[in-house]
Amino acid sequence: MKNNKLIRAIIFWFAFMLPLIVSPPALAASSNMGQVDTFIRSIITALTGISGLVATGFFVLGGFKYITSSGNPHNLEHAKRTIIFSALGLAIALAAFVLSNIVSTLAKTAFNG
Repeated sequence: MKNNKLIRAIIFWFAFMLPLIVSPPALAASSNMGQVDTFIRSIITALTGISGLVATGFFVLGGFKYITSSGNPHNLEHAKRTIIFSALGLAIALAAFVLSNIVSTLAKTAFNG
């Protein structure tokens, strides 16, 4: 009985420890930061373009509501808020685009990339 447990323990440790002993070490692969930078910049550019299109749509919607408000103060105020908030969203998106380009350029020069 003792012999059977010993054989099982040896087989268990051999089965689970052998791959750790025999396998080659996992080394970090060299990365190309230029590709990562290009990928992130293209995503940010696409998102900024999409936000510009959405803001343009809300400008048009706000302008349409403003024209068709017929002097109703509630509808007029709602149209003004739509235009102001779309301008604010566009400004935030453009500021994020400019800030990300500045940070990317600074990181590139700091890491000699």
